Amino acid sequence: MNLIGISINHRTSSIELREAVHLSTDEQKDFIKLLRNDVLKEGFVISTCNRTEIFGIPKTNSVGNKALFEKLINFKNVDGLSLDNIEKFESEEALKHVLKVSSGIDSLIIGDSQILSQCKESFRISVDQEFSNTISRKVFDIAARVGKRAIKETLISQGAVTVSYAAIQVIEKIFANLNTKEALIIGAGETSELAAVHLNSRSIGKITITNRTEEKAGQLAKKVSGSTIKFEDFRNHLHKFDIIISATSSTDFIVNYDDIKAAIHKRKGTPIFIMDIAIPRDIDPKVKKLDNVFYNDIDSLNIIVDQNLHKRKQEIPKVEEIIKEEIDGFYSWYNTLGIVPTIKSLRSFFEEIEHDELSKIRHKVTDEDYIKLEDMTKRLIGRILHNPTIKLRELAESGDNLDKASEHTSAIKFLFNLDNIPKNGKKE
Repeated sequence: MNLIGISINHRTSSIELREAVHLSTDEQKDFIKLLRNDVLKEGFVISTCNRTEIFGIPKTNSVGNKALFEKLINFKNVDGLSLDNIEKFESEEALKHVLKVSSGIDSLIIGDSQILSQCKESFRISVDQEFSNTISRKVFDIAARVGKRAIKETLISQGAVTVSYAAIQVIEKIFANLNTKEALIIGAGETSELAAVHLNSRSIGKITITNRTEEKAGQLAKKVSGSTIKFEDFRNHLHKFDIIISATSSTDFIVNYDDIKAAIHKRKGTPIFIMDIAIPRDIDPKVKKLDNVFYNDIDSLNIIVDQNLHKRKQEIPKVEEIIKEEIDGFYSWYNTLGIVPTIKSLRSFFEEIEHDELSKIRHKVTDEDYIKLEDMTKRLIGRILHNPTIKLRELAESGDNLDKASEHTSAIKFLFNLDNIPKNGKKE
């Protein structure tokens, strides 16, 4: 199989270079048009925050990975990127890489659950742009199946592997029901946003956002169906919240011991959960000494993250076994492609004989008898062709007897003169 591909990813390039070659949806569509013109017969392009990849079947034998690379850097007008910044794949290794990507074991965060949907979107674009064909569509099917199997049959996506998600998992252990709880998110950066999104997905009662830049607070609040509170005033409202998550870029504490002590006093002993996931910390760690305060910082969360990452790494061999099974299945299918046209031609040859012979007696028998004869001849042809069809497929699918399969296919084509049957199916 002449599948080739290149990958610029978190292993090969800096984030600046990855950003430089990233392709938006519209750019993918325009880039595919260029590839289709003179480089690839069919294929697909994957572009996420951590990777940009191009895979496909070359139009000619002279087209290689270098041509894909040059097309990309010329399209994006990128300097500073060389062949040393890419991974190059061919044939089975190309297919294996695509399956590792769709399963999440090639991600920066092992078991990344988002990559499968990103791959599916890339495949959809390929189909919409008429850039897919027999081989690439089969690759799409297998990649999607591997991704689903990895999630269903292994623990590769289980457990928190970001501090934001780890914080939410700890919160869920503290509070049995989040539907009646209120949370304050201090900050509106990426870490805060992830925490807010995770909380919202758990159907928490209410989310409030505060941030020095009020506009950013409003944008995040809208995203999670929450509300905002002015940054200058949020300390006076700490007692209203069951959960406080802070992740700002402040160099000093923005919540001190007395702030939390006053909040707990107003809550009359009702517990409060505090998660400080800022570096440096936003909340004075001495608050952990207060009764009914559950305090965690990024160090305690990193222990959870490291444990979960270790568990995910232990699942990689299971995913690799799934990939091996699917690759074997792919080649069983691929190896039959050479014999399928011959099988179809042979069946058409016999069906034409059937049609000719039945037409000769059509008006010599009753309708009832004709139906019986027609049914009998179909069964007869089916039985005659059954063994040759099965044996050819078995030889091809085994992968070890492709030469024998080719020899037998050539013999069948010669004996039945199949090469001289016109496209209309009529015998010469």
